[in-house]
Amino acid sequence: MTQQAAALQTYNNELVKCIEDLCSKRDELNRQIKQEEEEKERLEHDIQILSEKLRRVSESLTQRQAARATFDRTIAETEAAYTKILESSQSLLSVLKQEAGNLSKETEPRRKEH
Repeated sequence: MTQQAAALQTYNNELVKCIEDLCSKRDELNRQIKQEEEEKERLEHDIQILSEKLRRVSESLTQRQAARATFDRTIAETEAAYTKILESSQSLLSVLKQEAGNLSKETEPRRKEH
């Protein structure tokens, strides 16, 4: 019976060691799970913050693009109007010079013909 008791004691010791090893592996796995859960929470928090920043930047960008389009339209309209003013001024100057030339001819003293 002593051999059986010794064998039983050996099996018992191995079972206890196996159970302890399994518990140790489970504890390590639990530590890794906790670590990854914390990392997941941090990443989700970062994503939430970045999503909010992206939303705000997108809104601002849309507003700025609309303002730029307004500037572009205003500049184009102003340049077109200014070009018309220049053309009108040029036409007015040409007409004025022609009229001034005509008036000068009409007001010159007449020469006596011999």
